[in-house]
Amino acid sequence: MPLQNRVDPFGALFASPARGTMMGNRGGRFHRDDRALGARRFASRQWICCVLDFKGRQRDVWGRYYTELFFLDEVTALAAGHRPCFECRRAEAIAFAEAWTRARGERRAARAGEMDAVLARERLDGRAKRLHRMPAADLPDGAMVARGGDAFAVNGGVLLRWTPEGYIPDGGRVPAGAIDVLTPPAIVAALRHGYRPRWHGSAAIAACD
Repeated sequence: MPLQNRVDPFGALFASPARGTMMGNRGGRFHRDDRALGARRFASRQWICCVLDFKGRQRDVWGRYYTELFFLDEVTALAAGHRPCFECRRAEAIAFAEAWTRARGERRAARAGEMDAVLARERLDGRAKRLHRMPAADLPDGAMVARGGDAFAVNGGVLLRWTPEGYIPDGGRVPAGAIDVLTPPAIVAALRHGYRPRWHGSAAIAACD
């Protein structure tokens, strides 16, 4: 049986045989000794998104140390409120911090702890996912929205439906007016100011259909 270690754009954890393309964690271990979940869904406010392979490290998934999580892609991870890891994805983490800094009109590059504090406020409303109402037409590629209980990624002026296996091209054009946004506003701003996340390969195919 697969572990409950896949993350959807709403930040929920679920079990699926579909494989993700990126890994991450939420600040440490929060699974039980029987490799199941209790009430907790994070260990700290340090939610990160990592690569699957780094320096040949072998992980004991849901062992003694971390509750490893897996994402379809980075766009999914960002929607759930995770940021790039400064260890295994240093160049991308720096690019993310620089885009974050440009968006806020600051001179000094944002530090990891500072970004974590902002994201902790923006991603959750109690234990529930916090939604942010924004003008749909202003959303950058890589932002994700909620509509009818499903998640959609903005890509080239269209909405791609998210599934655990990949994106489906049935979301239509980005609508006029306001829409509920899953991606935290600070990350939306970083996307708008030049950060380019990693997409699952199905997005390029879906965007062309």
